[in-house]
Formats: sequence, C-alpha cells, structure tokens
Amino acid sequence: MTDDNSIYIGGKPFMNYVTGVVMQFTAKKADTVIVKARGKFISRAVDVAEVASKRFLEGSVGIKDIKVDSEEFKNKEGRDVRVSSMEIVLGRN
Repeated sequence: MTDDNSIYIGGKPFMNYVTGVVMQFTAKKADTVIVKARGKFISRAVDVAEVASKRFLEGSVGIKDIKVDSEEFKNKEGRDVRVSSMEIVLGRN
C-alpha cells in the first residue's frame, strides 16, 4: 500500500481530517486508510478514526489494526528527543 492512503494528523481543524478519511473511502474507493499521528496529536487521531468510522461510515468501515511506536530524533537545540507515534488502520468491513 502506498502513502497515498495515509492521513497525517496535525494542527488543522478536526473536521478536515475526518473529511479526508471519508473522501479516501468514498471518492477514491480505498480499501484501507491509515491515520498517522505523533506526540500530542495522538488523541486527535483516535477521535478522527472514531468519528469517521462510527458516524460517517457506520457499518462499512472499522478499525483493522493499531500500531504504536516511538521515534527518536534531535530537536532544534541538538538534544535527543523521543516522541510517541501511532498508526490506526481503517478498512472496509
């Protein structure tokens, strides 16, 4: 699967991400969509996945897999930082 079906969660309005997920399933006929987030946006990713699957695509899409990880990198000050990341795989039922 390509990154074409991935939605990266950030600081945009919540419904923009929900609409993105719904559009992937309806307009692009995607079989799976991956909702990805890091750090403080993980809770928003969970909300996006839940609203998209239980309100807008109820009965036709569900959560297939959840992957939790952490990434380590250097911040602007040069210190090593570890940040949590999550991928929620949504798929057709």
